[in-house]
Amino acid sequence: MCRSIHTLHNFEPAATSDEVHAAALQYVRKIAGTTRPSKANAPAFERAVAEIAHATQHLLDELVATTPPKSREVEAEKKRARAISSGRYDR
Repeated sequence: MCRSIHTLHNFEPAATSDEVHAAALQYVRKIAGTTRPSKANAPAFERAVAEIAHATQHLLDELVATTPPKSREVEAEKKRARAISSGRYDR
């Protein structure tokens, strides 16, 4: 759906509230079709971000992992390697 939204479940350390908020913000931006809402739409936009972040945090708190937690560093390196191999990496 949106490349900027990353998996937040089953990482060590767990996702921070900033990461949850960033994912919610990207989701609302995608749905709304704008990165900056008009003044008239700002309250609804911010309310949606807050509600989605809240629901996301509840989801993450309740999910049960059956595999060991993933390392953020290892996953970031895998992502860089995929980007390099596909020619999308720009340093």
